[in-house]
Amino acid sequence: MSTQISLASPVETRTAPTVAELFTAFLALGLIGFGGVLPLARRMVVEQRRWLNAAEFTDLLGLCQFLPGGNIINMSVAIGLKFRGVAGAFAAILGLIAAPSAIVIALGVVYDRLQDDPQIHHLFAGLAAAAAGLMVAMAVRTALLLRGRPVGMAIAVLCFLAVAILRLPLVPTMLVLAPLSVFATWRIRP
Repeated sequence: MSTQISLASPVETRTAPTVAELFTAFLALGLIGFGGVLPLARRMVVEQRRWLNAAEFTDLLGLCQFLPGGNIINMSVAIGLKFRGVAGAFAAILGLIAAPSAIVIALGVVYDRLQDDPQIHHLFAGLAAAAAGLMVAMAVRTALLLRGRPVGMAIAVLCFLAVAILRLPLVPTMLVLAPLSVFATWRIRP
């Protein structure tokens, strides 16, 4: 009788999250990620819970950015749908929006009463700066994943130039660049 020892690293097995896990994870994300949830979503989904790997997250994010609506809303629905179908999609989106919706309503009431206070204006300016910083961090992480993909980098640069510099509308830009990106990636793959 011979015993074989495998030197290969064990294959990482991932278990699909339950509907309750999808709800609670996106509920927590909605509570802690006010204003800049996408970088936190990546950390939760890829690094902490390991529901998706970095490449899967980036691919799904690309699809979610192309679809109408908020990226994180689309992402929650797509992740829930992927793992638990319609019930998972519903649980994920409900978890994501329930607490923030209640908070926004409460803040709206407070803001309505205090809107003339200069301190409130400074508070919102600070929040806007923090949200912008979170988005820049997410863009850098996504760009790092495209390092070995020259076509992806070229399309990302073209999109940035078109929307941020030339101020072209997003929808027509995406309608041109998305099929171009798919075609170019398909033609270059070995």
